[in-house]
Amino acid sequence: MRPSAIIPLVCCTAALILSFLCLFAGQKKDFMEDYHLLTLNTSRIGTNLLNTSDSGDSSNPFSTLFHNISNSIENEINEFAGDVAEALGIDDFYSAHILDYCYGDYTPTNLPNATISSSDIHKNVSGCSNMTAMYSFNPTEVLERALNESGVDVTLADLDWPADIQKGIDALRIISKTVFVLYCIGIALIFISLVAAVPALFSAGRMAACLNVMVSTLALLAIGIASALVTAVIVKAADTVNKYGNEIGVEAQKGGKFLALTWAATALMFVTLCVWTFETCCGHRRRERRGEGAYVAKHG
Repeated sequence: MRPSAIIPLVCCTAALILSFLCLFAGQKKDFMEDYHLLTLNTSRIGTNLLNTSDSGDSSNPFSTLFHNISNSIENEINEFAGDVAEALGIDDFYSAHILDYCYGDYTPTNLPNATISSSDIHKNVSGCSNMTAMYSFNPTEVLERALNESGVDVTLADLDWPADIQKGIDALRIISKTVFVLYCIGIALIFISLVAAVPALFSAGRMAACLNVMVSTLALLAIGIASALVTAVIVKAADTVNKYGNEIGVEAQKGGKFLALTWAATALMFVTLCVWTFETCCGHRRRERRGEGAYVAKHG
């Protein structure tokens, strides 16, 4: 009997659950929406062009689009910024997950004011896209589809959508697809680690512990690399969007909760590896000393 094997069993079970949650977060409406990779806040998109929408130029699509929007928007832009996105048919936010993206509006308002603080604002998810393996979030494609479905005669070019945003996202596309593969491999290896820990619980030999060291090492590498890559994707994508999107009223928010989830799974597999390494190097000696002590006590 190896009581210390209970620790890896618990850690592997928790890491497996966390890894599954990382992979399937946001798979449907209101399921772990806060555990996004990245949220694109588009509630203020187009507000940079409000001042030019009343130019009187009939060729300017904003002249017609914003004709019925109150002039108070220009005077109180923070309070009525969401009216522009609504007129364009664009949702307030688009949150990216590993397998899909979700969209919706901020309630009760999209920006804090004198009576509503940031903590009082919540996401109201309208829906999510279909789950797709090897999915990669493409904000340009998503927003273009929203504009086309709204029927307004406005394109992303009219909104001065920066091409550098798409270039930055494209550069991360291969890494995003690799992350999905690594999470799948990591989940499989963590499951194998969990299964391998069961017989080791009842076996005091070094071979069982050594086998678990090898499997746990592979699992840690897979989930660790996946966590590192997804962190790089989140940070780089958010920085790119914020760098080029602020001028047109678009910003990105990093998925802090998702990062906490994936690195917690990684930490649990690190603990698992440490326990099995200790068992391989020192555990058998400790049990031998206990056996010798018991023999001496029995035979005097």
